[in-house]
Amino acid sequence: MIDYIRSVLDVVAESPFVPLEEHAKKGVMAVEKLAEAMEAYCAGNYPILEERTEEIDKLEHEADKLKQKIRAGIPSSVKLPVNKKDLLSFLKQQDSIADYAQAAAYWMTLRPCKDVPDKIKEGFMELMGTSLKTARLYDELVGKLYKLLATSFSKEEIKETLTIIPEVEKLEHDVDVLETALLREIFENEDAIGGAGVCHLIGLVERIGGIADKSASAADRLRTMILRR
Repeated sequence: MIDYIRSVLDVVAESPFVPLEEHAKKGVMAVEKLAEAMEAYCAGNYPILEERTEEIDKLEHEADKLKQKIRAGIPSSVKLPVNKKDLLSFLKQQDSIADYAQAAAYWMTLRPCKDVPDKIKEGFMELMGTSLKTARLYDELVGKLYKLLATSFSKEEIKETLTIIPEVEKLEHDVDVLETALLREIFENEDAIGGAGVCHLIGLVERIGGIADKSASAADRLRTMILRR
């Protein structure tokens, strides 16, 4: 029994799974900061928006460093319990979560939120909130990897972990619905917002929605990684 526990601990220590969870948390932290940035953007509080953007930029940079650490550690992970190509594919999607948060924050700093109707602002807050919920649930999913490792990917733990993935995908679908409704509202208010304003808001919708999309894509890659091991 002691040898088994030592073996499991060796896998965790030598494999990329420790920095992998840290990497996921950097992504969700960036999205949390983005939610604060969105609130500041809609309120016209641009100093706070700039401050949150800098914080997101730092988190994205830290996530990139962890990504490089994971990639560098994979060749030496002789006890890696999953397919290496599947792991790299999974990592790529997960890394995009912080990337989209960074892109959305930068995008907000390019143009002030003036002449934007309150209904559209409310739509952005709802879109942001649901995207954040998706990212948080995804982070919870990644946290299940430790249990999978500790039980050598037991069928029971695999089943429990996989039940979270459809929930992430459902939230991503909810985000798609919110995106469509918000885009419609933006186009209906083109006269008030102006052509450039419409283009800017469309870009912001796409970047925020991309967070949920990448969360769901990473969850799907995680499912593949678990089932094909």
